[in-house]
Amino acid sequence: MKPELLSPAGSPESLRAAVQNGAGAVYLGWGDFNARRGAKNFSDEEFAQALRYCHERDTRVFLTLNTLVSDRELPAALETARAACRLGVDAILVQDWGLFDLLRRSLPDQPLHASTQMSIFTSGGAVELAQDGCERVVIARECSKEDSAAICRNCPVEVEVFVHGALCMCYSGQCAMSALIGGRSGNRGRCAQPCRLPYGVDGPARGKYPLSLKDSCLAGNLGEMAEMGVSCLKLEGRMKRPEYVAVITRIYARLLEEGRKPTAAESAELEQAFSRSGFTDAYWRGRHGEAMFGTRPESTPEPKELFDEARRAYEKDSLRTVPVDLICRVAAGVPCTLTASDGVHTVTVTGPVPETARSRPLTREDLIARLQKTGGTAYRCRRTEAEVEEGLALSASAVNALRRDALAALTEARTAVPERREL
Repeated sequence: MKPELLSPAGSPESLRAAVQNGAGAVYLGWGDFNARRGAKNFSDEEFAQALRYCHERDTRVFLTLNTLVSDRELPAALETARAACRLGVDAILVQDWGLFDLLRRSLPDQPLHASTQMSIFTSGGAVELAQDGCERVVIARECSKEDSAAICRNCPVEVEVFVHGALCMCYSGQCAMSALIGGRSGNRGRCAQPCRLPYGVDGPARGKYPLSLKDSCLAGNLGEMAEMGVSCLKLEGRMKRPEYVAVITRIYARLLEEGRKPTAAESAELEQAFSRSGFTDAYWRGRHGEAMFGTRPESTPEPKELFDEARRAYEKDSLRTVPVDLICRVAAGVPCTLTASDGVHTVTVTGPVPETARSRPLTREDLIARLQKTGGTAYRCRRTEAEVEEGLALSASAVNALRRDALAALTEARTAVPERREL
């Protein structure tokens, strides 16, 4: 089975870019307890809209509740999780072990994922989390291929691996440097990225960046990850712009779909979108050294053509649509009906009673053509059937309303919030 592709959504536009370009799931911040508080993130209304937008298009949504939490903050963090659960979030990522235990007890039906900041890099740690009720473990970015394979073999729950994006100088982001220098803790979602600054020893820095790691790129290793049982491939970048999210999601989604490695052109696009002196796969290969380090000069030009093309594509909102089957019946003396099905959910709506045609009667071909006009929605017609008795008339506006009502009802069914216990 192909791994799920998980894309970053640091803003509503980035979420849209991720979904339209093939993400199987997105992760986003809502509230005060996420590790990217510097991202735009989501308001209450935007979060609810994001869930509906994603679920309508077969995309899961994970909430990042992944900072350390003080005792006094636990009630507020729990309430954030409760609200997300009621809105239908698919999973919650957690770093704080105390909060994890509280959520497991209070929301027993809510799926929880162990954030990479829990520093899980052994089978023992992954198994412990599984026994504690975790449904997915996001292992440390520093894990080698051999480490990852061992965890996949021994862990009874899903394993998620970071495959693209920024690396932290400290293990799994457990860095105190930002907090010590500027009072902004990375484990509280406010990292100032001091590792990206120049440093020197016994003299001026002179343009040396001894703490700045290149971004990771494992686009050529997706096949072996699938073979070892990795359940999810994670792309980093909630602080990045939507066009970046669109480009990397599109390429990784294509590689997964086609089961291949990136072409030279795709590798070049990944590097244009964002890189620091190129990429590294050193952690995956278990070969550490000076070649892992790199910077991104401020003078690096923006890939305008690449980003403009990406933005034009996802702004149309038509790259990701759901196939539906429509069956319509028009008979004398009874309201017309339209049934819509996505293969899982089936809904039926009724319209007006058709009139006797005074001039040109409604034909089966005309009705099908009108029903298939689903532009501007999240749906596309896969199969359309129509039964029309002779000599009847049904206005174009009535058919359009019937189609809108059916698709709206289908959306309600697809986005319905599952019942979950709260203790």
